[in-house]
Parts: sequence; C-alpha cells; structure tokens
Amino acid sequence: MREPSVRVNELIRAPEVRVIDADGHQAGIMTAREALALAQSRGLDLVEVASSAQPPVCRVMDFDKYRYTQKKKSHTKKSSGGSSIKEVKMGARTEKHDLEFKVRHIRRFVEDGQRVKVSVFFRGREITHPEMGQKMLEQVMGLVQDIAQPEGTARMEGRNMSVLLTPR
Repeated sequence: MREPSVRVNELIRAPEVRVIDADGHQAGIMTAREALALAQSRGLDLVEVASSAQPPVCRVMDFDKYRYTQKKKSHTKKSSGGSSIKEVKMGARTEKHDLEFKVRHIRRFVEDGQRVKVSVFFRGREITHPEMGQKMLEQVMGLVQDIAQPEGTARMEGRNMSVLLTPR
C-alpha cells in the first residue's frame, strides 16, 4: 500500500526531474523516462521526494526499505510518549513502614518528572470499606504534597481505588 503523497516509478508525471543518486549525489536534470531507466538498471525505485520544486526532485532508492523505516519512525514516536506513568500499588491495610517504602519510590519517580498512579487494592470484604482506601491515599498525598499534586480526585476502578500524581 503506497502513501498517496509519494509518487513512485511510472506514477511520476513531470516531463523533467532533478535526480539524486542512491549515494546522495546529484545526477542532474533528465527526463522522467531516463531517470526511471537509471533506477531500474540499479534494481531500485525512482521516488518523487519534492513535487513542488521546479523541476520536481526524485531520488533513486529502495522504496520498500524507505517505507519500512518511515513506518518504524512513526511507531517509535507514538510509543515514546511525552511522559510515562508509573504505578505504585498497595493494600488497604498497608503498614507504616511499607507505606514509607512505597512513598520513597513515588518521590523518586516524581523527581524524575514522571506521573505516578497510586492504587490501593481491596481484598475480599475490604471492598465494603472504601474509606480505608481513601484514608490511605490521603496519607500518601500528604507525604508527597511538597513535590507532587493530585490530578483529579481518587476514583474506584473495580477493586482498586486510584489517584494520579503529577510533579509540581
């Protein structure tokens, strides 16, 4: 499947084109047929890279390889989002020492500029006491309020209650 903005080989309509060779050197201005013959003699494609130029600029290259690298570049741009979200989980009845341990992790993540999702999970019948989870999240937010702020309020997601913390 070809991109509609890129013309390749026989789809190039201009009578004359400026040709850039496979190694990046200018081959000069020639007719589209001559340029196509040059590309095919090397087993490569003729790809129009600047259609608005006078004459249009075409490059001799392996189009499938070019398309693959473009797709890979766009995929890495999507997957490497601006800031990642780290998640720290704890139980509704987590003890003081364990809570302090988790808070140290949260502090480290926030200082690195990352957003942190703090989740409190409920086991068994603990779900009937959501105020325990709310109290736990408020305690965590109190311990990190100097470097982080909550983004919205705590909300239930199934058997978890969570809040998102962002750096100040």
